[in-house]
Amino acid sequence: MSPEEWAAFLEVHKGLPRQGPGLPDDVAWAVDAIGLSGAVDVFDAACGPGADTMTLARLLPEARITAVDTTLSFVEQAQAQLADDADRVSVRCDDMASPDGSYDLIWCAGALYFLGVTEGLRGWRRALRPGGHVVFSEPVLLDPAPSAEVIAFWSDYPHITDLSGIEARVTAAGFQTHAHRMIVGAPWEAYYKPMQARIDLLRQSDPDPQVARALDENQLEIDRWRAARDQIAYALLIVSPQ
Repeated sequence: MSPEEWAAFLEVHKGLPRQGPGLPDDVAWAVDAIGLSGAVDVFDAACGPGADTMTLARLLPEARITAVDTTLSFVEQAQAQLADDADRVSVRCDDMASPDGSYDLIWCAGALYFLGVTEGLRGWRRALRPGGHVVFSEPVLLDPAPSAEVIAFWSDYPHITDLSGIEARVTAAGFQTHAHRMIVGAPWEAYYKPMQARIDLLRQSDPDPQVARALDENQLEIDRWRAARDQIAYALLIVSPQ
């Protein structure tokens, strides 16, 4: 992506509450399933504007949370939203691949595929305390024979597999899967509904050609999701080193 294309992408995504599908209930499910509580240390990898970071801070009021993202505008949005928790929540521009410190939980919503599931988990292993967990979401095929609409939606991610394929990549990293939850329907609506409103607003402002192209690309993504909304999913997995 060229600098101009990236700037146009950021203009479309500016101020959105999320940068990927998810709901607070998904975070709560993972925290409850792990049994996490008390003065634990949490690393939020690729936190975006901080939607899940805020939920983690609410669910774990004694936790120390480090949240990182490489996009400054997202980091600044997250910092503003978490200002009241700045004594125990640190948000900064940094690479998620090599977390500093030692953590009881590494949370990564919809971004581990940038590193690769196996490669990312291997890199994070040294940052996990004994008994620590990684929770991540990954694109998943719900049907072994996906529809044309699903294939079109995931055309930019050729590595997508079914759940067993994700679990195989987890095993290859030397981790084991404890539980999973499908992110489908409402969590995607929570992502795309504000984006649609943002697209509609920017359409009214006579955007420059680069932004107009970005609007078209994001609208196509939303339209493709709508065409197969019950078939488009992430799998949210709880894993730990074997």
